[in-house]
Amino acid sequence: MSQIPEKIHELTVGQLSARSGAAVSALHFYEAKGLINSRRTSGNQRRYGREALRRVAFVRAAQRVGIPLATIREALARLPEERTPTREDWARLSEAWRAELDERITRLGRLRDHLTDCIGCGCLSLDTCVLSNPDDHFGQSMAGSRLLPVRRPGGSAED
Repeated sequence: MSQIPEKIHELTVGQLSARSGAAVSALHFYEAKGLINSRRTSGNQRRYGREALRRVAFVRAAQRVGIPLATIREALARLPEERTPTREDWARLSEAWRAELDERITRLGRLRDHLTDCIGCGCLSLDTCVLSNPDDHFGQSMAGSRLLPVRRPGGSAED
């Protein structure tokens, strides 16, 4: 890993990639999504402030635990003057994301536990398929695939 002298306050995309471990294409994507910023030189080359290293680390850590990029972008936009996230920012945001992650873990556990129930179906069109019709939400109003509603007496069809 190349060292960046302290007197250098801006990084090329290659330097940022080498230091952060993120591919150049990922850095361009992050920039397009508003997660990091760069300025352009007179030769139209990107230059990133050193604080981009911490922002990229923040984004990658949040992604590793399953936080969607849109949620990460919203969190970064709420920071005063879009400053670099601190340890305290991470603690506050990760606490807020905990409930969402717990719910996702619960849903994935249910999916894992019911995945083999679907082996015989193949087309996911059973009346009470746990994958395409979790908790039989559509079973009260229709039969068959939820994409091809059939009205039941006293019920309504849903799309």
